[in-house]
Order: sequence, then C-alpha cells, then structure tokens
Amino acid sequence: MDSIGAQTFAKVLQNSVQAIEEVNRLHNSGYRKEDIYVISHDQDREGRIVDAADSNEVGLKEEGLFGAIANMFRSRGDALRFKITSLGLSDAEAKFYEKELDLGKVLVITKRTNP
Repeated sequence: MDSIGAQTFAKVLQNSVQAIEEVNRLHNSGYRKEDIYVISHDQDREGRIVDAADSNEVGLKEEGLFGAIANMFRSRGDALRFKITSLGLSDAEAKFYEKELDLGKVLVITKRTNP
C-alpha cells in the first residue's frame, strides 16, 4: 500500500468499551469512518466493535488481493501482523502490537492521507 502523504497512528486499548470510546473520540476530532480501523485477535469481537463504533476492519482494499488470499492460510498472529503492516506500520511495530492483541487488548489504527 502506498503510504506517501499518509499518517498512521495506533493505540492499544484494554477492552471493547475503551476501543469504542476511542473511535468516537476520533470521529469527534474529524476522522472519517474510512480513516479508522479496529483490530482484535478475536474476529467476532472485532466485528462487533466495528459495527458499534462505525469504523473499519482491514480488508481487501488495504491488504491487496494476494495478501487477503494468503491470510486465509496464515495463522491468526501472522495474519494480524500482515494487516497491521498493510496500514503502514513497521514489522517491529506489528510484532509489538500483535503481542498486545494476544493479551486480549484491542488496537485502533488511524490512517489519514494528506491531500
């Protein structure tokens, strides 16, 4: 994914309630739904947060076709790290955040492209 002119920020939250509150705060700060992604180790939980907070899951647009297909065969941890890096974070950051997700935390990532 082309990250030229894009700013990516990530925040680890302890639980779903905090993640929803963070997404709402971001909306109030001017971020659009298209700018905000939620990642959780539990896919059902991730979907519930995304629906409740009007945000996004990392998908085909961010991962690319081959990445999305490859993730179907990767372990959940490998797939999560790929999703995180597809949003513009480094491999080292992805490893750190995936370990936090292993502990049951939720990751909120914002990506805003500058005009």
